[in-house]
Amino acid sequence: MTPSPDTAPTSSRLPLSGLRVVEFTHMVMGPTCGMVLADMGAEVIKVEPIEGDRTRHLLGAGAGFFPMFNRNKKSIAINLHHAEGAAVARQLAQTADVVLENFKPDTMAKYGLDYAALSQVNPKLIYVSHKGFLPGPYEHRTALDEVVQMMGGLAYMTGRPGDPLRAGTSVNDIMGGMFGAIGALGALIQRGITGRGQEVQSALFENNVFLVGQHMLQYAMTGQAAAPMPARISPWGVYDVFTAGDGEQIFISAVSDAQWRTFCQVFELSDLLADPRYASNNDRVRERTSLMPVLRERLARYSAAQIAQMMEANKLPYAPIRKPEELFDDEHLLATGGLADITLPDGARAGQTSKATLFPFTMDGQRLGVRLSPPTLGAHTHELLNGLGLDDHQVQALRDAGVVA
Repeated sequence: MTPSPDTAPTSSRLPLSGLRVVEFTHMVMGPTCGMVLADMGAEVIKVEPIEGDRTRHLLGAGAGFFPMFNRNKKSIAINLHHAEGAAVARQLAQTADVVLENFKPDTMAKYGLDYAALSQVNPKLIYVSHKGFLPGPYEHRTALDEVVQMMGGLAYMTGRPGDPLRAGTSVNDIMGGMFGAIGALGALIQRGITGRGQEVQSALFENNVFLVGQHMLQYAMTGQAAAPMPARISPWGVYDVFTAGDGEQIFISAVSDAQWRTFCQVFELSDLLADPRYASNNDRVRERTSLMPVLRERLARYSAAQIAQMMEANKLPYAPIRKPEELFDDEHLLATGGLADITLPDGARAGQTSKATLFPFTMDGQRLGVRLSPPTLGAHTHELLNGLGLDDHQVQALRDAGVVA
């Protein structure tokens, strides 16, 4: 059931309630880290340039970046290139428990916003840097998710042989931000013990290498290089996408001998069940070239809906082939509160309501919800500057001078 407003977690019940995070980030990686901390109850302040985070205005595949990764945050717009703006940003950062950034090496030092400078004032500060590469020979390269997928083996594993293909979402950016948040949480626990903060670093390339580590160890174990996923030797005899009689596609699997017996009984494949060539899962793997054409022909007698019903009724693993936009109407997500309403902050649909995905876990039986929709640019500038001790006239003077917006 979808949690009602009076049963959904409140800020006071969330684990990071009372924690202040100041976020100097853009794109996906750093904002993901901030969103993790924000969803868990932290006050997360997103520091944007006067013109706004670039992702507010991206087209195509980037159009969903800002509304997806910036909920539960406050926005303040500061011109860091202005000396007075950099001073305001430093004053704000000095009030933080955690500072996040994901800019090029040495960028933050130009404004006195690097860990070395801020930790002198606040030794308890936890500072999370999100980079393309951890310190080393590659650290000054410009990295993007697609760059590290290509150089880190993921695109090779995703595409067909000779056709490297990036994964269909920003896997390294998102996971890199999540690893940054994990590091921040660990540093918070250690700070509770030692009383001191520390710098945490997370990087796209190292994240990608972690993702393909299973294939590296596959080579170590077998002496055989891992084949790209579309050409891999599957460990399961039946584990593939099939085209049903109505032209719809459906993923079907039978990964154990018990499932194979049930599968054959359900689809009236008694001859295959009796065939010694297919007696065990490993036998079916070795005989895939003979087995799969027969299965494709037999299953084409059914519609995708019929196959799904039969697989479901017999607790066999299957999946329809879905598009992202179809998930807005997914009955399970709607019933379990996996989607929450947000107000879109920018673009032609600014002010309209949409569903957004929540983190895929519960705490105390509840999903971590949306307390603040993704903010409009500078929505909290006045409030936050008042909190730093500036009165309304001083704030207006900064606006008039182009220092804040």
